[in-house]
Amino acid sequence: MFKNQTGPLVIGVAGGSGSGKTTVMKHLIERIGPQNLTLVDHDSYYRDLKHIPLSDRTKQNFDHPAALETELMIRHIEALKNGYSVDIPVYDFVNHIRSEKVNTVTPKQVILVDGILIFYEELLRKLMHIKIFVDTDSDIRLLRRLRRDIIERGRSLDGVLDQYENFVRPMHLKFVEPTKRYADIIIPHGGENLVALDMVDALISKKLTI
Repeated sequence: MFKNQTGPLVIGVAGGSGSGKTTVMKHLIERIGPQNLTLVDHDSYYRDLKHIPLSDRTKQNFDHPAALETELMIRHIEALKNGYSVDIPVYDFVNHIRSEKVNTVTPKQVILVDGILIFYEELLRKLMHIKIFVDTDSDIRLLRRLRRDIIERGRSLDGVLDQYENFVRPMHLKFVEPTKRYADIIIPHGGENLVALDMVDALISKKLTI
């Protein structure tokens, strides 16, 4: 139950692509309990590109804030905070389109928000009670992105490297890295930093009885 808190506790986890956000998210889910939280992933809100050919979809800048329908994500989080269920889009990362399916989620004690750009939009930041930024060296982030995009998303090595050079790196420097200043806690060296995770746990414990 909550301590001096009305409505769900909203926790945001940001950081560059391949920074170790997934490890931190897994830690938080285990710490809070999956039965107590609703997960909202910013990646689910990529704009639908069905209207353009697949060959052109792959050339889009997916690391720019405009690639995401953040305004819909904001409405969904506001609805969850007010006790309403929402239908979160399901995104097809191979074909760069939204699936016909949706993921219906219900409000829980905690809303866990994940994404590289979630601290960029002021209206979205204002919905969060705790903001965590996962900070990792660029070479490690690149290796992790290579592994993820090739194995999980069916991309080619050349395609991933080209995207990283032309879009991921410059967008990280322009839009992601500067948002670190909005974080309540910065986790250096990724999700294996147990000391930093202990700090996160302590902060959450101030807000919740879990």
